Amino acid sequence: MENKRTEIAALGEFGLIDHLTEEVEIYNASTLLGIGDDGAVIDTFGKQMVVSTDMLVEGVHFDLMYMPLKHLGYKSVIVNLSDIYAMNGQPTQITVSIAISNRFSVEALDELYEGINIACKKHGVDLIGGDTTTSTSGLVISITAIGEVADNKFVTRKGAKPNDLICVTGNLGAAYMGLLLLEREKKIFLETPGVQPDLENQAYVVERILKPEAKREMIQWFETNKITPTAMIDISDGLSSEILHICKQSQTGCTIYEEKLPIHEQTRLNAEKFNIAATTAALNGGEDYELLFTADMADFEKLANCPLVSIIGHISSAEEGTFLITNGNNKVKLNAQGWNALKN
Repeated sequence: MENKRTEIAALGEFGLIDHLTEEVEIYNASTLLGIGDDGAVIDTFGKQMVVSTDMLVEGVHFDLMYMPLKHLGYKSVIVNLSDIYAMNGQPTQITVSIAISNRFSVEALDELYEGINIACKKHGVDLIGGDTTTSTSGLVISITAIGEVADNKFVTRKGAKPNDLICVTGNLGAAYMGLLLLEREKKIFLETPGVQPDLENQAYVVERILKPEAKREMIQWFETNKITPTAMIDISDGLSSEILHICKQSQTGCTIYEEKLPIHEQTRLNAEKFNIAATTAALNGGEDYELLFTADMADFEKLANCPLVSIIGHISSAEEGTFLITNGNNKVKLNAQGWNALKN
């Protein structure tokens, strides 16, 4: 059976908007008015508002040769919600703007929006507006996430102080390994068309790059345990870059211990195959979307018993510098290499 293809021009701009948003649901009482007017209306009920915007560009942030549109829609929402969680906020609304070329059909955009709606439902977020326009090249997605936080409970990157604990959720480096695998299989396919990808037993690392998760459960844990981090950031550019952001803005140093870095077994196995140190992937890989935060030493016992986090080091004075202590007890200066997605 031939796949149905409906040209976007057949619906027109307003028809396309109506079509893509007909399944949108409202989950938050703060959304007084959503899609359908010149603007949305939000009532914060006395809470402070947190706003963040990210843009994803085809060929820079994603490759449609191996990124399904449904996954792309989901991921494009998640990376924005992660920023709100990193401020200790609760995301409540998003706007979605896309630039598309005529190579995309209505059915293709249905896939994209299916992923967007799944992410919204999972995190209880309302899609309240956006824009569509024409692109002469690839697909561009720009999402603005809006969230709320209790009065003066927001967390920035600049509150860390000497002797604070350095903590991270989940594990690190898996998304980078997933990217390397997909890029390898893409290269093989281009050289030998028709060859099926060899991704057996690689589901974990591949999912970490194609379908990351934002750490809502950590924010809920903070609230339940009455802990407010002193500084926090989400890991999109690699642990090393992110801890240096915190240190720069907090005017501190840090010490991180290699033996404490949480690395999944699949990440270690793949790092060995690619002849990369797993620690390098953890420090300089990216798109893990884990939360990196600092906390007062008084909260050590609670954090040490939290299954969601690993304590990986401590904050020091700026004069002491920013270092990794290796398994061999060597002191290595941390560098902000970051991560250039899809770098050739």
